[in-house]
Amino acid sequence: MNAPAKKIPTVSFLIAETIGREMERDPSILVLGEDVGGLGGVFNCTRGLQEQFGEWRVRDTPIAEMGFVGMGVGLAMSGYRPVVEIMFADFLGVCLEQIVNAAAKIPYMSGGRVTMPLVIRTAAGSIGSAAQHSQCLWGMMAYWPGLKVVAPSCPADYRGLTASALRSEDPVVIFEHKSQLNRKSDLFARPDIGPQPEHLVPIGKASLARDGTDVTIVTISAAVEWALNAAESVAGEGIDAAVVDLRSLVPMDMETVTSSLAKTGRLLVVDEDFRSFAMSGEVVARAVEAMGPGALRQVRRLCMPDVPLPAAKSLEDAVMPGPEKIAATLRDMAEGA
Repeated sequence: MNAPAKKIPTVSFLIAETIGREMERDPSILVLGEDVGGLGGVFNCTRGLQEQFGEWRVRDTPIAEMGFVGMGVGLAMSGYRPVVEIMFADFLGVCLEQIVNAAAKIPYMSGGRVTMPLVIRTAAGSIGSAAQHSQCLWGMMAYWPGLKVVAPSCPADYRGLTASALRSEDPVVIFEHKSQLNRKSDLFARPDIGPQPEHLVPIGKASLARDGTDVTIVTISAAVEWALNAAESVAGEGIDAAVVDLRSLVPMDMETVTSSLAKTGRLLVVDEDFRSFAMSGEVVARAVEAMGPGALRQVRRLCMPDVPLPAAKSLEDAVMPGPEKIAATLRDMAEGA
């Protein structure tokens, strides 16, 4: 008799399972947000947690981000470890006061006497949801001192970075990419990391997802997969591209970036966030500062242009920095050697 086929979990299942394991380990962890309880979250990332831990620890809230993020801040100051879900990253603007003027600043203003073990989870990126439900905004969150900002790119890191965030004494904002949450976790598992180990991924440590000698691609979140696909597509043309997965914007691991750049001398930053005043410019600036004038032969940025994301799929494809555009940029950089 044939053995039953192994069921491959989705990324959303891995997130829910990781949160559940941390809740079993630490009874001070609570989950708050719109539809996180009965529905299990709009992307199923808290599925089954209310049944397991009850309505007091997994609490559905009104549609009032300012209110329940403020509740999370108060709970964190009172000895709890709240995990607050903001349904879409676009809605972070509704509760910026509580995030940037309370969560990020209270530990500093208290002289370190008050910790802020608050985790804010939110779904970012585009899946055809138009201008108000498709933004990334991790660059905006990285701007505010006092916050840690992470964006996993593969199943193992969704586990490891989530667990590390739930154990952090500092406020952490986790950006989960909408295109990945309900995918089977084996579809973009990374050989450099392995399957979905039960481990902690240090916040602030980048990963060299692919080594290379010609161009270093620096990116984050779902764009890591795009970059890896693009690198493989041009490898047969004699272009050897490295891919650095930042994993977190704050803290940002420039040592891994500059180590790769020392071999390639060419930098391509790929970012699904907006081009101006965002991650791409920061990476370029830090790389130039760290390596000195003239150390880099080429620098390029491939980002979301500074426009609201269109609703039409054809127009969305035109502005997204996907694998085909990355591959074309790599070819252009190789020709301009």
